[in-house]
Amino acid sequence: MQQTFTANIEKDDETGFFIGTVPAVPGAHTQAKTLDELHLRLQEVLELCLSSMSADEKKELPHFIGIQQIAIAV
Repeated sequence: MQQTFTANIEKDDETGFFIGTVPAVPGAHTQAKTLDELHLRLQEVLELCLSSMSADEKKELPHFIGIQQIAIAV
């Protein structure tokens, strides 16, 4: 069975590294110099995190619905 997860990706201005986090999975975060490398590392960390979870824990993972951008005057 294949499951899709959503990752937040940011760039560290000091190091130039991309940082990826999967908020739905505790401990699922990594960094890399390129986006391609980050994608592979995120796949690896997800596999590791999910392999250590029980079936019940996996059932409790949140289901991604979408993203909204909210604009406010500052």
